[in-house]
Amino acid sequence: MLRGFGDLEAEIMDRLWSWGRPATVREVVDDLQQQRAVAYTTVTTVADILHTKGWLRRDKVGRAWVYEPTCTREEYTARLMHQALDTTSDRAGALLRFIDRISEDEATALLAALEQVKARDAQ
Repeated sequence: MLRGFGDLEAEIMDRLWSWGRPATVREVVDDLQQQRAVAYTTVTTVADILHTKGWLRRDKVGRAWVYEPTCTREEYTARLMHQALDTTSDRAGALLRFIDRISEDEATALLAALEQVKARDAQ
């Protein structure tokens, strides 16, 4: 079952997605500590948990583990959206309610995405 990240998990993932490159726990800790106190061991533990859950891959570089996400932020968000849709028997109704709440720019982006899918499926 997919669910949202815990607070520190989300902060770690957000940084790794934003940086767009692998990073060590030390880099994550240094960045987090600009906003709040957090122990190196705590971030190490949470990064290891994210690795165990399949959200991060890691490689040993020298003496340090280097972590990177296994999916993009957009892929993760799409998984959450699918999970939300799976909770209802009226998917069309849920989608309609969702569309009622999005901005005009988001509606335009949604239409463009649907056109891309339509074109891809036509090939």
